[in-house]
Amino acid sequence: MNTYEEKLSLLTEMISFAKIDGEIHERELAFLSIVAAQLKIEKPVFESLFEHPAEKVVIKSEHQRILQFYRLALLMHADGVLHDNEQVAIREMGINMGLSPFAMKGVLNEMQRSPTGLIDPDMLLALFRAQQN
Repeated sequence: MNTYEEKLSLLTEMISFAKIDGEIHERELAFLSIVAAQLKIEKPVFESLFEHPAEKVVIKSEHQRILQFYRLALLMHADGVLHDNEQVAIREMGINMGLSPFAMKGVLNEMQRSPTGLIDPDMLLALFRAQQN
């Protein structure tokens, strides 16, 4: 993530995604707070994004788009409930980011098989690389 505006855009997208099922679960909020802290976004700025979304910035780097997709997938699993509308939305968001639908499906399947919901970063990248060949 290069610019402050990109970081705010990323968080805005994640907040919007967290609201898809009608509410933001406590664990989703905790996850969002961790991401904001990692991105060095001040707490008042982070909190203001819930009422005043940042302008969307297109992520140019494929690596950053893959990372954003994975963050969204982690957020989707944070509350322990996989809603149909979340699964549809994450696929649409990934396609809008220009990511391979087959790679996205592979990532989501691996996350469901994992007891922790996490997958190894090398596997994440390998799933996307396999679709480029």
